[in-house]
Amino acid sequence: MKKIQRSQWIALTLIPALTLVLLLTPLAGWFDGKQLITSILVMTGLVLFATGALPEFVSALLVLTLAMLLSLAPADVVFSGLTSTACWLIVSGLVIGIAITETGLARRISDFFTQHLDTSYTRLIAGTVLIGIVLGFVMPSSIGRIVLFIPIALVIAENCGFAPGSNGHKAVGLAAAFGSHLPTFAILPANIPNMIMIGSAENIHGWSPLFGEYLLLHFPVLGLLKGIFLIIVIVWLYPDTPQCSKQTNPTRDFKFKEIRLLLIMATTLGLWLTDSLHQISAAWIGLAAATLLLIPGIGMVSTQSFNQKVNISSILVIAGLLGIAGLINHQNISGVIGDHVLSWLPLETGQDFSNFIVLSLVATAIGMMTTLAGIPAILTPLAAPISQLTGFSLEAVLMTQVLGFSTIVFTYQSVPLMMAMPLAGVPMRHAARLCLVMAALTIVILFPLDYLWWQFLEWI
Repeated sequence: MKKIQRSQWIALTLIPALTLVLLLTPLAGWFDGKQLITSILVMTGLVLFATGALPEFVSALLVLTLAMLLSLAPADVVFSGLTSTACWLIVSGLVIGIAITETGLARRISDFFTQHLDTSYTRLIAGTVLIGIVLGFVMPSSIGRIVLFIPIALVIAENCGFAPGSNGHKAVGLAAAFGSHLPTFAILPANIPNMIMIGSAENIHGWSPLFGEYLLLHFPVLGLLKGIFLIIVIVWLYPDTPQCSKQTNPTRDFKFKEIRLLLIMATTLGLWLTDSLHQISAAWIGLAAATLLLIPGIGMVSTQSFNQKVNISSILVIAGLLGIAGLINHQNISGVIGDHVLSWLPLETGQDFSNFIVLSLVATAIGMMTTLAGIPAILTPLAAPISQLTGFSLEAVLMTQVLGFSTIVFTYQSVPLMMAMPLAGVPMRHAARLCLVMAALTIVILFPLDYLWWQFLEWI
């Protein structure tokens, strides 16, 4: 009989314990029957994903199957992940990644960067994170950044002698994914929650920040310092040494298939950057590019490569995680919790530090229940009464949301991170561990530092 692993013991302990908390405390009175069952199922699924007690696609199938058997939501809600743009962005991202690798374009670009990053392991991880942050200034889609950068980063890892599954390979994949996403919440147009907040704040309150104003308020702590913390944590969790056994050749002539791929990628990137003009979803633009890359005689991805390298399990994982978000929304679990918790919040005029921390933690907690995009949707309409309770300006209350949606506790909160792990070939549990460590450091260290920075700028 196979020995039970440590992660499975953790799950077997946490799931019954949390279930008892839901059933035997006043929390049970908040929900009706189906809401309570949904809460237990959601909690079970999140524990399984966070611990890696089961293969991730098995956890996804378990949640989806039980939701249907228990009639917790209609099929179009439970399986909404399979019809979502995120699912098709995964497919298109995988195809584009295969093309970048198989044409040799990823190696060409990575050869150039390898020469400057392979002198030390810390420099390699720091350079990878820095490239991801810089891309945040020029490319407003975190999904687009991840799709384009991860294949290149993986070839850099290969150039440095890191085999798939090694610490170095995982570290470079995580650095590319998190560096392209986590610190870029401090850049105004770089992520979807930022834009949801700005749009809803303008519609409801008639205010939206300028690019420079937003950058000055958030980037020094939530961008720069968080990026430094990210580098330190990755190097600490995944120690390794570059071997640099591969010879690079950045000056070789371009092949015709590389030029074709560059044209397709440039067109795709251009359409992504101008989506506000043509109103075509990034998913359908990516899917069009992927289809073009698969057409015999035109594309650069063979049927054999597609069948071998596009793994259905990654799509099932996304479907399961988005299904959880759909269940939460369908059963109005976040609304119920919000109604009970808001009156409990210890908000009081004159208590600036505690108010700042409470609002930041509330935003973080809402993100855990609704995903990151749910934070501005829920908190923006409440900004005016919160402003009266705290004595903060309306603008300051709105800006505290950024601390919440830039703090990712669980991977399911962020579609770009869920996409990135299959592209990077890194098991989701490693992203889950990094999220937890970074969230703890952010709450304990960066939240107080951000308060001091806001005081210095006289925002509070």
